[in-house]
Amino acid sequence: MTLKNTADRWGGVSQFLHWLIMLLILILAVVGLSLDSLPKSPKYFWVYDLHKSTGLAVLALVVLRLGWRLYAGSPAPVAGTPTWQARIAGLTHWALYALILAIPLSGWLYDSASGLRPLKWFGLFTVPKLSAPNEGLRDLAHEAHEWLFWVLVALVALHVAAAFYHHIFQRDDTLTRMLPRRRKASPTSR
Repeated sequence: MTLKNTADRWGGVSQFLHWLIMLLILILAVVGLSLDSLPKSPKYFWVYDLHKSTGLAVLALVVLRLGWRLYAGSPAPVAGTPTWQARIAGLTHWALYALILAIPLSGWLYDSASGLRPLKWFGLFTVPKLSAPNEGLRDLAHEAHEWLFWVLVALVALHVAAAFYHHIFQRDDTLTRMLPRRRKASPTSR
C-alpha cells in the first residue's frame, strides 16, 4: 500500500487518519453525552479533562489530515459518478473537516470562557486559554459545541449512508478505496 493518495485510492496515511479521527470522535461522543449523568466527583473531572484533551488531539489530527490532503491530493471520483454526486461528496468532505475543526475549537473556547482551572493536556502541559472568563461567551460556545456536534452526527450519517449505497447498490469502489487492501494469499501459504 502506498502512503500517498493515488488517482483511484486513498493512501495509507489518509486511511489511518480517517479511521483514527473517526474512532476518537466516537469515543468523544459517548463520553460527552455521558458527562451530565456523572456525579461531580474527582473521577468526573478526570473524565472531563480526558474528553477535553482528546478533543484537542482530534483538532491537531484534523489539521494534520488537512495538510496531508493538500499535499497528497485526493482520488478522482469513481468512474461513472455523476458530476452532481461528485460535487456533493466534495462539499460534504469539506463540511466534515470544518465541523471537526469547529467542534473542538468551540469546546476549547467554552472551557476558556468558563474560567475553570487550566487544562493540562493529557497531564503533559498546560493548554493556553482562548479568552478570559466570560459568562456570555461561555454560554454561546457551549451552545455552539452542542449544536455543531448534532450537525456532525447528521452529516456523518449521510456520509456513511452514501458510502454503503455506493458499495451495496452501485457496487463501486467508493467505500473500499478508504479501506486497507487485503493481501492476496500466496500460493505457498496454502
